[in-house]
Amino acid sequence: MFRGISSTSIDAKGRLGLPQRFREIFLGTSTGKLVVTVDALDRCLLMYPLSEWDTVQRRLESLSNVHQGTRMLQRLLIGHATDLEMDKSGRILLPGVLRKYALLDRKAVLIGQGNKLEVWSDNVWADQMESWQDQKNKTARENIEMIGKVSI
Repeated sequence: MFRGISSTSIDAKGRLGLPQRFREIFLGTSTGKLVVTVDALDRCLLMYPLSEWDTVQRRLESLSNVHQGTRMLQRLLIGHATDLEMDKSGRILLPGVLRKYALLDRKAVLIGQGNKLEVWSDNVWADQMESWQDQKNKTARENIEMIGKVSI
């Protein structure tokens, strides 16, 4: 459903413009209605078509909340879940609490993740990409060093 990466802007009122290809998916799957919530692990937002979110919420609610980690996940994802609707220009008004969580200001990056989009601050996304690249390079170096220690 959602794949690829796109840059977009957020206006002074907090409206995020959705690229045309993503608008069409939201219009086709949920008549422009969507749910945005926080990501429990990263400083980004998760954006689902309403129909997809309903499935996710049912799964979250079916988890036993005996464990603190499960309760935390339910509180974060369900507690921050906000119903939104695209306007005629393909924009959504992101609540301030969600923009603050994801450190969103003027520019955002949308990352397709199958049934949802991730919404990242462009600065946070760039830092995260650099971190992942550094980790990848570190792991590659460690593997090369280990291979060098093994006699073939």
